[in-house]
Amino acid sequence: MEKLLENKSILVAGAGGLLGTRLVSALLEQGAKVIAADINAEAMRERLSLFGVNIENDKLSFCELNVAKEEDVTAFFKKRELQVDGAVNSTYPRNKTYGRHFFDVTLDSFNENLSLHLGSAFIFTQQCAAYFKWQQQPFSLVNISSIYGVVAPKFEIYNNTSMTMPVEYAAIKSAIQHVSKYVAAYVNDSRFRINCVSPGGIFDNQPESFLTAYKTKTHGAGMLDVDEIVGSILFLLSNQSKYITGQNIIVDDGFSL
Repeated sequence: MEKLLENKSILVAGAGGLLGTRLVSALLEQGAKVIAADINAEAMRERLSLFGVNIENDKLSFCELNVAKEEDVTAFFKKRELQVDGAVNSTYPRNKTYGRHFFDVTLDSFNENLSLHLGSAFIFTQQCAAYFKWQQQPFSLVNISSIYGVVAPKFEIYNNTSMTMPVEYAAIKSAIQHVSKYVAAYVNDSRFRINCVSPGGIFDNQPESFLTAYKTKTHGAGMLDVDEIVGSILFLLSNQSKYITGQNIIVDDGFSL
């Protein structure tokens, strides 16, 4: 049986991150060639190895890429040797004051985080579109949004913790969905597709009180393991979603209902 992404080459930006590491592994399992990109190539290689990825796999290559630098992104997509059928932007750039409670967020910090995360999502999406225009070959881009780009936060689940749902995150993730639709409509070619995946909460050793409160808002699963997000991304990169574009797949066990 042919694998889902046999003979496809996929770029993963943020391949050293929580989602990126699992995605690289899943893509290789589905027969894809993978270009793993991150701001620190050595740290990315170490993290992938830690999660059981064979970094000597001849279908896996590595590159250093800072998505927050326009010149880095544009230069990457202009490489003559670059041959990719799709990309996933799983990066999460932010500043040192990211994540403060609403009344503690300064305008400068808010603007800087929008520039880092939404700005980098814009330039990455723009350059994927430019690459498609140049190559004139089918291309599928998956951007990562969030349930909090769809619905307002349920702030009560953060009670009795030091955590909050950052206002910057909500603004950025909702905008990523609309930028994705904008670019898909602007390019206006069925061979070029952009879709979003919006995960619910992903387990990352959060406080027990938060995990318990969060679980009451789902249909029973609670926080999801990062591996449970990957299938929707693989689907959107594959030919099984050939005419799906401008859409947002929510994976949250009913949290946003």
